[in-house]
Amino acid sequence: MTKSRKFAAIIFITIVLSFYNFFSYAQLVEQEQGYFLQKPRLFYAGLVCGINFTQIDGDNFAGYYKTGANFGGIGYINLPKNLAISWEFLYSQKGSKSNIVRQSGIDSIYITNYGIKVNYAEIPVMINLFDKYKSHFGIGVSYNRLVSYSEVLATYPHYNIDLSKYPFKSDEWEFLAAANLHVWKGLFFNIRFQYSLIPMRTEIPPNFSRAQQYNNLWTVRLMYLFM
Repeated sequence: MTKSRKFAAIIFITIVLSFYNFFSYAQLVEQEQGYFLQKPRLFYAGLVCGINFTQIDGDNFAGYYKTGANFGGIGYINLPKNLAISWEFLYSQKGSKSNIVRQSGIDSIYITNYGIKVNYAEIPVMINLFDKYKSHFGIGVSYNRLVSYSEVLATYPHYNIDLSKYPFKSDEWEFLAAANLHVWKGLFFNIRFQYSLIPMRTEIPPNFSRAQQYNNLWTVRLMYLFM
């Protein structure tokens, strides 16, 4: 595991535990004061909207500097023992962005600007474990279909390269883990980590990227379930 992935994992665990403790206390107070408590149902549906913080492992630029939208619909089916299956239909913007000038794999050629934009239609499916306050943690996989993409590469001195010869895969699969914290009534705060299970591109510009590239992102969202 690389240093960036270890750092990301530590941040994720810390944030989840901190928010979980805070909102669990708030929900306990709410419950004791007789505020809203939803009635159990078999099926729930709602909307999600938030921001992706993304990078692409393999482009030789580390850091979640690229942001994009993440929004769509979500549904849950309750299972026994505080479990539920969820599925989503999303539009998700990912990619990467350079933050420094970096030397390429060619002597005396420097990359002054580099960026990738990849837009997907996603269908995540997850298994979720609920606590008594309706906060829940889930893991699953997501099927992603590429909608559009663009890539820019600027160098000094200028170096001619046809980026259209190195397309991104039309289909992609990702692992995901998420924490959903119950805030109020049908409102939840969601934080999610996603990572490609297979490379999202294997044909890459020579001397500018590694042999394979993977989506790597964190998502922060609000979710509202219609009760």
